[in-house]
Amino acid sequence: MRIDLEGRARLLGDDVSTDAIILSRRKKETLDPVVLSRFLLESVDPGFAGSVRAGDMLVAGKNFGCGSAMEVAVTVVLAAGVRAVLARSFSRTYYRNAINNGLIPIECDTSGIREGDRLRAVLENSGIRVVNETRAGVMIAAPLPEIMLGILDAGGLIPYFRAHPDFRD
Repeated sequence: MRIDLEGRARLLGDDVSTDAIILSRRKKETLDPVVLSRFLLESVDPGFAGSVRAGDMLVAGKNFGCGSAMEVAVTVVLAAGVRAVLARSFSRTYYRNAINNGLIPIECDTSGIREGDRLRAVLENSGIRVVNETRAGVMIAAPLPEIMLGILDAGGLIPYFRAHPDFRD
Protein backbone atom coordinates (compact mmCIF):
# COMPACT_ATOMS: atom_id res chain seq x y z
CA MET A 1 0.00 0.00 0.00
CA ARG A 2 1.29 3.46 -0.87
CA ILE A 3 -0.13 6.96 -0.46
CA ASP A 4 1.64 9.87 -2.20
CA LEU A 5 0.88 13.48 -1.35
CA GLU A 6 2.35 16.73 -2.62
CA GLY A 7 1.54 20.20 -1.43
CA ARG A 8 2.51 23.52 0.00
CA ALA A 9 3.41 23.88 3.70
CA ARG A 10 1.08 26.05 5.78
CA LEU A 11 2.94 26.78 9.00
CA LEU A 12 1.33 26.83 12.44
CA GLY A 13 2.80 26.76 15.94
CA ASP A 14 2.61 24.58 19.04
CA ASP A 15 -0.56 23.70 20.93
CA VAL A 16 -3.05 24.45 18.14
CA SER A 17 -6.34 23.59 19.83
CA THR A 18 -9.50 22.28 18.24
CA ASP A 19 -11.13 25.61 19.13
CA ALA A 20 -8.40 27.41 17.16
CA ILE A 21 -9.03 25.08 14.21
CA ILE A 22 -12.72 25.99 14.28
CA LEU A 23 -14.20 28.40 16.82
CA SER A 24 -16.95 27.11 19.11
CA ARG A 25 -19.31 29.92 18.08
CA ARG A 26 -19.10 28.76 14.45
CA LYS A 27 -20.23 25.26 15.44
CA LYS A 28 -23.38 26.72 16.94
CA GLU A 29 -24.38 27.95 13.47
CA THR A 30 -23.76 24.68 11.58
CA LEU A 31 -21.76 21.45 11.65
CA ASP A 32 -21.45 21.31 7.87
CA PRO A 33 -17.67 21.02 7.29
CA VAL A 34 -17.87 22.67 3.85
CA VAL A 35 -19.51 25.77 5.32
CA LEU A 36 -17.18 25.75 8.34
CA SER A 37 -14.09 25.46 6.14
CA ARG A 38 -14.56 29.16 5.30
CA PHE A 39 -13.60 29.85 8.94
CA LEU A 40 -10.67 27.42 9.27
CA LEU A 41 -8.11 28.76 11.77
CA GLU A 42 -9.72 32.23 11.73
CA SER A 43 -8.58 32.98 15.31
CA VAL A 44 -4.97 32.29 14.26
CA ASP A 45 -5.16 34.17 10.94
CA PRO A 46 -8.47 35.68 9.73
CA GLY A 47 -7.39 35.28 6.08
CA PHE A 48 -6.15 31.71 6.43
CA ALA A 49 -9.21 29.90 5.06
CA GLY A 50 -9.29 32.10 1.98
CA SER A 51 -5.64 31.35 1.22
CA VAL A 52 -5.79 27.54 1.53
CA ARG A 53 -5.47 25.59 -1.70
CA ALA A 54 -6.42 21.96 -2.23
CA GLY A 55 -3.39 19.82 -1.46
CA ASP A 56 -1.86 22.19 1.12
CA MET A 57 -0.41 20.49 4.19
CA LEU A 58 -0.73 21.95 7.66
CA VAL A 59 2.62 21.95 9.48
CA ALA A 60 2.63 22.40 13.25
CA GLY A 61 4.76 21.94 16.32
CA LYS A 62 3.82 19.88 19.33
CA ASN A 63 0.38 18.92 20.63
CA PHE A 64 -1.65 19.65 17.49
CA GLY A 65 -5.41 19.26 18.04
CA CYS A 66 -5.39 19.61 21.81
CA GLY A 67 -8.63 20.54 23.53
CA SER A 68 -11.99 18.97 22.91
CA ALA A 69 -12.51 15.71 21.02
CA MET A 70 -14.89 17.06 18.38
CA GLU A 71 -14.62 15.40 14.98
CA VAL A 72 -15.55 18.60 13.16
CA ALA A 73 -12.04 19.91 13.89
CA VAL A 74 -10.84 17.15 11.55
CA THR A 75 -13.61 17.24 8.96
CA VAL A 76 -13.28 21.02 8.50
CA VAL A 77 -9.58 20.56 7.63
CA LEU A 78 -10.51 17.92 5.05
CA ALA A 79 -13.30 20.10 3.65
CA ALA A 80 -10.71 22.85 3.05
CA GLY A 81 -8.79 20.45 0.76
CA VAL A 82 -6.05 19.56 3.23
CA ARG A 83 -5.25 15.81 3.24
CA ALA A 84 -2.39 15.77 5.76
CA VAL A 85 -1.16 17.47 8.91
CA LEU A 86 2.52 17.24 9.85
CA ALA A 87 3.31 17.88 13.51
CA ARG A 88 5.90 16.99 16.12
CA SER A 89 3.05 15.48 18.13
CA PHE A 90 -0.76 15.26 18.15
CA SER A 91 -3.29 15.02 20.92
CA ARG A 92 -4.40 11.39 21.03
CA THR A 93 -8.06 12.15 20.34
CA TYR A 94 -7.27 14.37 17.36
CA TYR A 95 -4.91 11.71 16.00
CA ARG A 96 -7.60 8.99 16.18
CA ASN A 97 -10.29 11.28 14.79
CA ALA A 98 -7.93 12.11 11.91
CA ILE A 99 -7.35 8.43 11.06
CA ASN A 100 -11.05 7.61 11.41
CA ASN A 101 -12.01 10.42 9.01
CA GLY A 102 -9.21 9.97 6.47
CA LEU A 103 -7.02 12.95 7.42
CA ILE A 104 -3.39 11.84 7.45
CA PRO A 105 -1.54 12.70 10.68
CA ILE A 106 2.23 12.59 10.18
CA GLU A 107 4.44 12.82 13.25
CA CYS A 108 7.89 14.15 12.36
CA ASP A 109 10.39 16.90 13.09
CA THR A 110 8.81 19.96 11.49
CA SER A 111 11.44 22.47 12.64
CA GLY A 112 13.11 22.77 9.21
CA ILE A 113 9.90 23.45 7.28
CA ARG A 114 8.99 27.02 6.35
CA GLU A 115 5.75 28.59 5.12
CA GLY A 116 5.21 27.82 1.45
CA ASP A 117 7.81 25.03 1.18
CA ARG A 118 6.89 22.34 -1.37
CA LEU A 119 6.46 19.03 0.45
CA ARG A 120 6.03 15.47 -0.70
CA ALA A 121 4.89 12.78 1.73
CA VAL A 122 5.08 9.09 0.88
CA LEU A 123 3.32 6.63 3.17
CA GLU A 124 4.14 2.96 2.72
CA ASN A 125 4.04 -0.17 4.82
CA SER A 126 7.77 0.29 5.39
CA GLY A 127 7.35 3.80 6.83
CA ILE A 128 6.67 7.44 6.07
CA ARG A 129 9.09 9.76 4.30
CA VAL A 130 8.58 13.51 3.99
CA VAL A 131 10.67 15.34 1.40
CA ASN A 132 11.03 19.10 1.57
CA GLU A 133 11.61 19.79 -2.11
CA THR A 134 12.25 23.49 -1.46
CA ARG A 135 15.06 22.92 1.05
CA ALA A 136 16.25 19.51 -0.18
CA GLY A 137 15.60 17.86 3.17
CA VAL A 138 14.22 14.44 4.02
CA MET A 139 12.45 13.56 7.28
CA ILE A 140 11.57 10.07 8.39
CA ALA A 141 8.26 10.14 10.21
CA ALA A 142 6.80 7.81 12.80
CA PRO A 143 5.41 4.77 10.93
CA LEU A 144 1.74 3.87 10.96
CA PRO A 145 0.46 0.35 11.59
CA GLU A 146 -0.81 -1.43 8.47
CA ILE A 147 -4.43 -1.24 9.66
CA MET A 148 -4.18 2.56 9.93
CA LEU A 149 -2.65 2.82 6.46
CA GLY A 150 -5.56 0.75 5.18
CA ILE A 151 -8.10 3.01 6.88
CA LEU A 152 -6.41 6.11 5.42
CA ASP A 153 -6.18 4.54 1.97
CA ALA A 154 -9.92 3.80 2.10
CA GLY A 155 -10.70 7.39 3.08
CA GLY A 156 -11.58 6.72 6.72
CA LEU A 157 -13.00 4.11 9.06
CA ILE A 158 -16.54 3.93 7.60
CA PRO A 159 -15.33 3.45 3.99
CA TYR A 160 -12.82 0.90 5.29
CA PHE A 161 -15.56 -1.14 6.99
CA ARG A 162 -17.70 -0.92 3.86
CA ALA A 163 -14.81 -2.30 1.80
CA HIS A 164 -14.07 -5.01 4.41
CA PRO A 165 -17.48 -6.26 5.63
CA ASP A 166 -15.86 -9.38 7.05
CA PHE A 167 -13.46 -7.37 9.25
CA ARG A 168 -12.92 -8.78 12.72
CA ASP A 169 -10.77 -7.33 15.44
